Amino acid sequence: MGYQPPDNNDPPKAEEPDLAGTYSARDYFSWTFEGLVELIKGKIHKMTPAPATDHQRLVGRLYSCLTAPLAGRQCEVWLSPFDVYLVKPGEDYRETRNIVEPDLCIVCDPDKIRKFGCVGSPDFIIEILSPSTAAKDAGAKLQLYEEYGVKEYWMVSYTEKLVFVNILNDQGNYVPEKPKTASSIISPRDFPEVKIDLKTLFKNLTTHTEL
Repeated sequence: MGYQPPDNNDPPKAEEPDLAGTYSARDYFSWTFEGLVELIKGKIHKMTPAPATDHQRLVGRLYSCLTAPLAGRQCEVWLSPFDVYLVKPGEDYRETRNIVEPDLCIVCDPDKIRKFGCVGSPDFIIEILSPSTAAKDAGAKLQLYEEYGVKEYWMVSYTEKLVFVNILNDQGNYVPEKPKTASSIISPRDFPEVKIDLKTLFKNLTTHTEL
């Protein structure tokens, strides 16, 4: 959640909730503390305040690669911070315990877009693997995206210069493909008009280790 600095008439800033607690979207709506968090299975996961420069380079490059080819389709590309409320058909988004902030996602159903984010699963998600977030992105969030039927999920590693592609099969399970190297040109399965040259994507990265 975003935080607005108080003026002189505002009450004191709210305290952060207990990180050991279990929460839902109803709690999430009420929080006013500073910083971004995700809810995964009801547990709070704080997000990195300032991602590494290579992380931000890749987000910008990928956004550029995705937006122009999709201009003629009823699909929108979204960047973090962008709240995604993961729900299944018939579920009340206010009760969900899973609210995530993908680095990039594509949503093709306009009915999922609300003033406060996306209610339901995006069609396609990309997470940039930073050293501080890789375990979560390749573990809890991969499982969550599979459970909620995200059709395709990419994990992009700027340290290894690899893209890990996971495609949902008819049984609702992710099938991982062989990691894509910098010599590859790849496209999401449902968006073949998008072509991403990984040599260009990974060009001129600093490859500095995070502090």
